[in-house]
Amino acid sequence: MNQGVADAAAASTESDTAAEPIVVGERVRKSYGAVDALAGVDLAVEPGEVFGLIGPNGAGKTTLVRALTGTTDVEGTVRVFGAPPTTVDAGRVGLLPQSFDPPARLTARELVDYYGGLYDAARDTESVLADVGMSADADAWYETLSGGQQRRTCVATAVVNDPDLLFLDEPTTGIDPAGRRALHQLIARLAADGTTVFLTSHAMDEVERLADRVMLLRDGDVVAVGPPAELIAEHAGRPRLEIALRDPTAVRPSECTTDDDSVTTNDAPTDGDPPAVDDGISAAVADAVDGATVESTTDGLRIRGIDPVEIGSVVDALATVGVGFDSLTWAEPSLEDVYLRLTGETYSPRSATDLTDAERRADGGTSSNGGSHTDSGSRTDDGVRPHSGSRGDGGAR
Repeated sequence: MNQGVADAAAASTESDTAAEPIVVGERVRKSYGAVDALAGVDLAVEPGEVFGLIGPNGAGKTTLVRALTGTTDVEGTVRVFGAPPTTVDAGRVGLLPQSFDPPARLTARELVDYYGGLYDAARDTESVLADVGMSADADAWYETLSGGQQRRTCVATAVVNDPDLLFLDEPTTGIDPAGRRALHQLIARLAADGTTVFLTSHAMDEVERLADRVMLLRDGDVVAVGPPAELIAEHAGRPRLEIALRDPTAVRPSECTTDDDSVTTNDAPTDGDPPAVDDGISAAVADAVDGATVESTTDGLRIRGIDPVEIGSVVDALATVGVGFDSLTWAEPSLEDVYLRLTGETYSPRSATDLTDAERRADGGTSSNGGSHTDSGSRTDDGVRPHSGSRGDGGAR
């Protein structure tokens, strides 16, 4: 083989290797007694991707993260960097669980120093503290920090090893808007530099902003997966105008006596059908905005399929039929609408408490996320992974 052909073959092989997913799950199943936490989940997370995982409480999100990080046994196949997660070099992976309780009488700087010291190569403590906005409070004991400051510190311990793959479970819980923005910028920067991020969050705006693709779990099943924009286009419906009326009952037929318990709220129906809207009002709006549909809500009306430039026409139409309003709110569909549409606002998942209790029993009495910080390897119950053995042995601790 001549050198040109050899180089081309080598480049092709390298490209094929680089294109393989960082995280792969095939038919992943996990049961805790009679509770099916995961019911055959398939997923593939690409290099450098921010992959968002969403779903109701009890959907199986935490169990899936535990499966992918090798902290619980599952049926099916799980691979991280092409290998079982328990064999992966610990320095390549970072994990921030939803519940993490590090030693309270260490300062933020000492905590980052400690966790950085568990790796052969770690980032500079001061730069990590700066990334999460903790430089000014680095010498305060963890127990004296606010909830948001504690969460920022926890994020710092998860990224101090500069991981190739980072799992973040509710990273911005309790953090103020400025802190959330700083962490969003950090996540975006990490992804831009090549880190693959697996993000679990109940903040739909956060996932919509950060994630390249999103997976929605419900009762251990994958309901939908795809880029946020595609999911929104497919499932979230059309732009809508919410109108708070001075007298919400004024737009209903005189014979309508349905109580407010049956009124639609947000973007998913509650039990029963929403009250009807007076035919004259519906006709007036439909004449003003071609293709618009009108629904009744607790506070007044929701008009779907309306562009901002058409709001004035709706106002004129309502004035024509003598309907007064207090406020108008126009909104484009969002990932939150996808979530509500696919789970149902009144959807009642299996009890998250039942799932947690089942996990606790299966683990011999220990909660599934009882404060352990499992960015790699095992730790003691107080959240500290003991120093034992060499750190230069491919991830063994």
